[in-house]
Amino acid sequence: MEGTHKRRYNSELRREHAEATRLRIAEAARALMIERGFADTTMSGVAAAAGVAVQTLYATCPGGKPALVKLVYDVTLAGDGRQVPQSERPAVRAIVEEPDPARKLAMYAAMAVAILGRIGPVHRVLRAAAAAGGAGAGDLLADTERQRRTGSHQLTGHLAEVGALRPGLTADRAADEAYALTSIEVYERLVDVCEWSVEEYQDWLARTLAGALLAP
Repeated sequence: MEGTHKRRYNSELRREHAEATRLRIAEAARALMIERGFADTTMSGVAAAAGVAVQTLYATCPGGKPALVKLVYDVTLAGDGRQVPQSERPAVRAIVEEPDPARKLAMYAAMAVAILGRIGPVHRVLRAAAAAGGAGAGDLLADTERQRRTGSHQLTGHLAEVGALRPGLTADRAADEAYALTSIEVYERLVDVCEWSVEEYQDWLARTLAGALLAP
């Protein structure tokens, strides 16, 4: 029993160390990308900024720079270095467990706004890199959009299961509407261009999602 406990303890320490390293690398890379742009952010520069060996960087991101950029995006999206699927995170579980459909969507809007606030600067760097032909940037953006659509389908599939969608609205069409309303482009236009506060945007998003998706 003592040996099993020690192995479990050592395994937990290794996991925590790996998560801390992932987070440190992602934060260093994100800061350099925002400061210098995609093209001028190098693997050696990130390793130096993160305080890790270049070999450690490549071990964490075995695909090179495209894998590094994906790590930056994933960690920024999640808000931490833990390798836990979005569907298993507390904020998502709380939405699933909430019995009131309108409250579900208010919680979903709050989660979306938090993510959009974190991911915005990285997304702008990736859009500029994709436009300039940066290796992997366009593919990563396309992959993140597929993931967003999957998340929207999970939300509306759940709403359909509990009988909350408005009559005549399919889960697929509802997912399309949620996907569009929570896009970074809508967020940027209302918050950055129209100068809405984040709180105003979140309130609008919650009300608009509820009005579009839920039964009266």
